[in-house]
Amino acid sequence: MPTRGKDTYCIRSVENALLLLEALADEDSKCSLSQLSQKLGMTKASLFRLMATFESHGYVERGQGSSEYKLGLAAFEVGQKLLSRMTLLHKTKPVMGQLARQCNETVYLVVQRDDDALFMEMVDNDQKVKVVPLNGRRFPLSRCAAGKVLLAFDENNNERNQQLPHLQEELKRCREQGFSLDRDGIGEGSTCIAVPLFDTDGRPCGSLAMVGPTFRMDAERVKKQLLPAIKAAGEMTSARLGYIGFGLKNNEPEPTTN
Repeated sequence: MPTRGKDTYCIRSVENALLLLEALADEDSKCSLSQLSQKLGMTKASLFRLMATFESHGYVERGQGSSEYKLGLAAFEVGQKLLSRMTLLHKTKPVMGQLARQCNETVYLVVQRDDDALFMEMVDNDQKVKVVPLNGRRFPLSRCAAGKVLLAFDENNNERNQQLPHLQEELKRCREQGFSLDRDGIGEGSTCIAVPLFDTDGRPCGSLAMVGPTFRMDAERVKKQLLPAIKAAGEMTSARLGYIGFGLKNNEPEPTTN
C-alpha cells in the first residue's frame, strides 16, 4: 500500500490561514487587505473572512475605524507558551546573558527552519550604536554565519549543501575552525560570529550568534576577545544540553613526539 506524503493531508483553508498569520508576522507595522492579497495571491473576500475569524479569537487586531490589521495578543500568548516549554531556550538563555555581559554585544539563539536561519531569542547590549534587532527574522542558511554553521555541521543538510558548490570550501573551513564569521550577511555594516550548539546525540540543534556593527568588531578584537568568548559559551551551552564531545576532546592526551 503506497504511503501518503504530508501534503496529502493538508487542508487548504487551514494552510491559507497559517500563511496569512505568517505574512502578518513578517510585517513591521499594520497591513491592509490589498497588501496581503497582493502578497499571498488570495482574494480580498477570502482574506476578510479569515481576518474576521482571527479577530474574534484575538489573533488579529484592527484599529478602530481602520482597514489595517496586525497580530493580536493571542498570537503573542501562544508564542510565549511555546518558548516557555523549550528546553533549548531554557538551557541557552543564562549562557547568552553571561556572554552578552562579557563582550557587551548582542547575542542570539538561532534555529533552523526549513531553508532559513530563524533568529529566535536575543540578549541585548548596552552600546549606544546597535544593529537593528533581528529576533523573529529569518535569513537563508547560506547567507549568514548563524546558518552556515548549521549547514556545515548537520548531516541532514548534505542535500542542501550539494546545491551550494560555491560554499563547499567555506563550510569545510567552518567545520575545521568550529565557527563561522561573515560581514554584511544580515545587513550592511554588520558582522556576525556564530558557533554550533550540539544536543545529547551530537547533532546541531541551533547556533549561538553574536551580532554587532563591523566598525566595533575589528579583526583583532574578534580574535582576542569575541571568538574565544563565544566558542567557550557554545561549549558550555552544548554541555548543558547533554553533549559530552567537547569534554572528551579536552581530555584527550597530548600527542607525544619521538
